[in-house]
Amino acid sequence: MAGEARHQGALLSAGVLLGTGMGGFVDGILLHQILQWHHMLSSRLPPTELVPMKINMFWDGLFHAFTWLTTAIGLALLWRAGQRPEVPWSTRTFVGSLSIGWGLFNVVEGLIDHQLLGIHHVHPGEGQLAWDMGFLLLGALLIVGGGALVRAGREDILPRGVVPPVL
Repeated sequence: MAGEARHQGALLSAGVLLGTGMGGFVDGILLHQILQWHHMLSSRLPPTELVPMKINMFWDGLFHAFTWLTTAIGLALLWRAGQRPEVPWSTRTFVGSLSIGWGLFNVVEGLIDHQLLGIHHVHPGEGQLAWDMGFLLLGALLIVGGGALVRAGREDILPRGVVPPVL
């Protein structure tokens, strides 16, 4: 293994897609379904009657289908990365890339859906801008923290299955 090239890219791309899907699932399950703070179109089509609620549920379903597809692609990429000997199997790289993916989900979804299109807000009503900014801040922190883990993971070069020596 000495002198052999080591590539984080395969593990990074798998982790970022899995993290994006996980971030989407947390948003959809926690904020849409459990807390029922918002739905995909709730600012444009308030779910106060049956038909608008059904339309919102349909769009929530499309959102969940997207997050499922993103997660499935990430899982396939992780499987492929696990079969490549030049990919270091680093917990720090993987957890960091999951964090980056989740953070990217928050930032992109927060900027587009909450701010640009205004189709929904994290927690509509009084203080909604603060909730939206908190969502974006959480995303930024996840990206920064994930980036730090990925950078630290560059040192992880042991091949899979090799136990590091105890000092």
